[in-house]
Amino acid sequence: MTRLGFLLDSDACIGCHACTIACKSEHDVPLGVNRTWVKYIETGSFPNASRHFSVMRCNQCEDAPCMTICPTNALFRADNGVVDFQDDDCIGCKSCMNACPYDALYINPETNTAQKCNFCNHRVEMNLAPSCVVVCPTEAIKVVDFDDPQDPVAKIIGREDVAVRAPEQNTKPKVYYRGADQASLDPTRTKIHADGMIWADTTANHRRTPELDSHGHGDPGVVARTAYTTAHKTTWDRMVSGYLVTKAIAGGIMMMAALLVLLGHADEQAAVGVVPPMVAGVFLAITGALLIGDLKQPGRFYYLLTRSNWNSWLVKGAYILGAFGAACGVWWILGLADAGDGLKIAAIPVALLGAATAGYTAYLFAQCEGRDLWQTPLLLPMLLARAVAAGAAAYSVLDVVMDVPSARAVWWSMLGGIAAVAFLTFVELQSHGSRHVEMAVHEMTKGAHRQWFRAGNVVGLVAPAVLLIVALASDAGSPALAAVAGVLSLAGMWLAETAFVRAGQSVPLS
Repeated sequence: MTRLGFLLDSDACIGCHACTIACKSEHDVPLGVNRTWVKYIETGSFPNASRHFSVMRCNQCEDAPCMTICPTNALFRADNGVVDFQDDDCIGCKSCMNACPYDALYINPETNTAQKCNFCNHRVEMNLAPSCVVVCPTEAIKVVDFDDPQDPVAKIIGREDVAVRAPEQNTKPKVYYRGADQASLDPTRTKIHADGMIWADTTANHRRTPELDSHGHGDPGVVARTAYTTAHKTTWDRMVSGYLVTKAIAGGIMMMAALLVLLGHADEQAAVGVVPPMVAGVFLAITGALLIGDLKQPGRFYYLLTRSNWNSWLVKGAYILGAFGAACGVWWILGLADAGDGLKIAAIPVALLGAATAGYTAYLFAQCEGRDLWQTPLLLPMLLARAVAAGAAAYSVLDVVMDVPSARAVWWSMLGGIAAVAFLTFVELQSHGSRHVEMAVHEMTKGAHRQWFRAGNVVGLVAPAVLLIVALASDAGSPALAAVAGVLSLAGMWLAETAFVRAGQSVPLS
């Protein structure tokens, strides 16, 4: 058995970019994306300033989160320990890009598939060195065989002071750095200044490190400036936040239908037996359309079922959605048959599947190990609370055009869901996680995404809560007020989810 890795000697690196060019030439890597690149940082101040170079690339992790989350096994481990990829199996879901703590993966704009450094495995299999090793003029890039006790590079790693990137992620990376400044390996300790970088214009995709100091004097944790690096686009955006809302509606309305059955309304054919599964089916279809539409290879979406990696919550989620859709179909048939007793039997399993539909994304996001904000244990209860609010909101809108039994119970459910979301949001903002989490929270609440977050709270929490309290305080109650509250709740939910999804990806990883 062989386990290959790299020793990158920053002391010897001269920042010539020969490795970057050789990699692009060897693999026909298009402009705008990179498998390997050289990052420059500058420390100190004139006249005692220094420039440091570090090669960035895939870390060939022993415990590779990109492999775990990949739904189709397009990322796999070769016999020599290298994490390789198979273009023909990739559906372009981009989940691996958020799972990687090192920003090592990219979407090839020509193939629309995820790619990265694969150690030039086609060369290694022919007993040739990777192209970057061949061209490096100072031998700053060295191959190491960790299973060869006589390997001279392994001995260097064993006896000298070397470092790895993001050791706190516990991915067991097999790329080691000798002589690298710690600020070069930790992108949260450097900042791209307003005066730009050498040889490159700064863009939004460069994701400048946000400032955290409340007095506006800059982040005291920043100890160097980034002088040159590559841009990395946001991977998931509004389609993902949209899918979070649509499946919350689908799962939530069936949870509310099950509640109405338990309250003794199983004989309400239209409001309980027929309409809810139809609404759930529509929003489940929209969820599927958003999921498929966000793929870079949408024509391969069925690979989720035919080439399934059961470690991935993308696969588990697909089956949960399928099972929930089937359960909604059974509920609809029982409703058409006016089989109230059948609905009583189906209520609990349908409610559980509705909750699973709304909540499984918490486990998917937990597999995105590169995004610490998404690792919060409060995400599952948050998604379930949003599902309750979304299901009640959908029922409140339906109450305008049809007779919904126990309408006040629905309104109370929406108010309870909104209150739970508000409480969980408050608790999450008070918690102190890693530096990565604190920076992401700052970006969400005070940085580039603050308008989405604040609008989400006002539109989705404060306004509907006020309207519901007014409706519940009135003896007659106003279905129109509750319906408006429901619409606002759903709109605010999408705004807040967008802020959360974007902020999670706002902290640079390389």
